Amino acid sequence: MAQQSTRSLDRARLASLTPADLAHRGSAKWCRVPGALGASVAEMDFGLAEPIRAALVEAVRRGDLGYFPPDLDDRLRRATAQYQGTSYGWDVDPGRVCAVGDVIVGLETTIEHFTPPGSPVVVLTPAYMPFLTVPTRLHRAVVQVDLREQEGTWQLDLERIAAALAAGAGLVVLCNPHNPIGKVYEESELRALADLVERHGARVFADEIHAPLIYPGSRHHCYAPLGEHTDRHTITATSASKAWNIPGLKCAQLVLGSEDHAAWRGIRHSASRGASNLGAEATITAYRDGAPWLAEVMHHLDSNRRLLGELIEAHLPGVRWSAPDGTYLAWLDCRALGLDSSPGTHFLEQAGVSVADGRLCGAAGEGFVRVNFATPAHILEQMLRAMGKSLESP
Repeated sequence: MAQQSTRSLDRARLASLTPADLAHRGSAKWCRVPGALGASVAEMDFGLAEPIRAALVEAVRRGDLGYFPPDLDDRLRRATAQYQGTSYGWDVDPGRVCAVGDVIVGLETTIEHFTPPGSPVVVLTPAYMPFLTVPTRLHRAVVQVDLREQEGTWQLDLERIAAALAAGAGLVVLCNPHNPIGKVYEESELRALADLVERHGARVFADEIHAPLIYPGSRHHCYAPLGEHTDRHTITATSASKAWNIPGLKCAQLVLGSEDHAAWRGIRHSASRGASNLGAEATITAYRDGAPWLAEVMHHLDSNRRLLGELIEAHLPGVRWSAPDGTYLAWLDCRALGLDSSPGTHFLEQAGVSVADGRLCGAAGEGFVRVNFATPAHILEQMLRAMGKSLESP
């Protein structure tokens, strides 16, 4: 299986890929802004693990494209539980694993059915963009609590979180590893947050879909198994979508809190909408057989992470950043550049590089951009050179 995975990450093919090749492939990252170099949407350009490809082909050959069957649901539950246990030491009851289309469906479900009606939602900013828009769409107030930057590291503002919970907020959205800044939370930080949440009778939605994407020197700590109180007040969202680059197959998993079974039974038919057969087959295969391919991808990403630092120093000397501990996303502070427009607009219009403008991530993102570096190294270099050239005086 490892040999197959090696072949599926074809380094020679990566070295020869062009932006036109990637646009022809059709991913949103390369097609959302035609003609631009794609670095905004959280997708990777490294192809598909061979075991996953084979599993999808076999599922189609069998014609397994009907409604989501109980046997597949059971296999997905068990594969998810086993992966959590093997990877993070979290002993998950498969009966608490529920298939949903994606993490956003999971967040919608949590807000609508597992928090007090009308209660505000605490979002730690800068934040993954839909975490700010979904609660608003559901007629909930969003309380933005900025992470505090201290000497290149980001810390929870526990005082402001406590104040929001005391004022009636019913949910904290925790993204770990954090999108967009790449922070991997220490266990002590999570425990401090857990004490606040429990004290105020609130809940946590823990988005842990980037958990497999951790660099050497850091370790992912699942939030829910920290204690009996976190096991009760947390709904965890996980997925193979980011680490194995299969978001279009639509299959995420929620791990319910220890007392959520009865509530889920009443809403599962609407709450689980969108999970697909092919997504479940791909997820099961990723959790079971995808480790060798992912190890290669992480080696490539770590190399790109170091390269990005060199490129920023060479071409964007006014930009500050801290190398992420997890994810394949870089959070660049462009506030010192003195641009006439937002940095996202500037780099798109003047450099032809599509990045995510930090304003979309909340007020704390003003003057920043999020850059996806999960691309072949020569394309990453092309992006950074173009961004640097756009800052040169005419």
